[in-house]
Amino acid sequence: MAEQHTPRSLIVTLYGAYGRETSGSLAVAELIRLLAAVGVDAPSVRSSVSRLKRRGLLEARPTAAGAAGYALSADARQLLDDGDRRIYARPPTGAGDGWVLAVFSVPESERSKRHVLRSRLAGLGFGTAAPGVWLAPARLYDETRHTLERLQLAPYVELFRGEHLGFAPTAEAVARWWDLPAIAKQHEDFLGRHEPVLRTWRSRPDATAADAEAAYRDYLFALDSWRRLPYADPGLPAELLPRDWPGARSAEVFGALHRLLREAGAAFVRGALPARG
Repeated sequence: MAEQHTPRSLIVTLYGAYGRETSGSLAVAELIRLLAAVGVDAPSVRSSVSRLKRRGLLEARPTAAGAAGYALSADARQLLDDGDRRIYARPPTGAGDGWVLAVFSVPESERSKRHVLRSRLAGLGFGTAAPGVWLAPARLYDETRHTLERLQLAPYVELFRGEHLGFAPTAEAVARWWDLPAIAKQHEDFLGRHEPVLRTWRSRPDATAADAEAAYRDYLFALDSWRRLPYADPGLPAELLPRDWPGARSAEVFGALHRLLREAGAAFVRGALPARG
């Protein structure tokens, strides 16, 4: 089945990849021009921008040329800055530095926040050790704190650092805390879609300069696919994972595409925005 890249997700990916440069503000007409290259029509761009503005991720701000435009909000910048540390990091290969534990209790009168809290912890890559007890690699502490504070969920949560002392072997426990087959399947799907793209570009070593639009398109699609994976897969230590774990290979493929295509894509973006000089 073909992968679905939603207009809203592609806009966030575009801002994350290229929208933090210069003033960081893009006019809707510029967004339409840039998203057309990845198959998004103008009405979808306009409606997605409106939704992102209502969610507080985009805010009205003039472009460098003085035109009306949209830029990332402070919360969205923090979200993307935190994401950068996952998206562009090399996967861990050795023993971890312990765990961050999130223990929460939400009053029944605010039960809707319980669902939000669970979904956000899951979205950050936390596994479930027990009801109300979630854990993730300790290096995710800062991002977890930022997220809970931004969503005003911090009053319901206590965070701890710790290590697993038993009783089951940690690798066995990890297989209960996370759905490892489902995460592996996401890596395999990424590889199935984007490893052939990498092989094609490597067979044409001078092609990126000649076809910057294609490089931009393939990079944006790869980044849009990849940026979710380091959240589904929180980067567990290699010794706790199955021997044939595909995560390292998918990270290598994305890293290679990033090195090959990112700058050529930036050249296409600059060319599509002539008013920026």
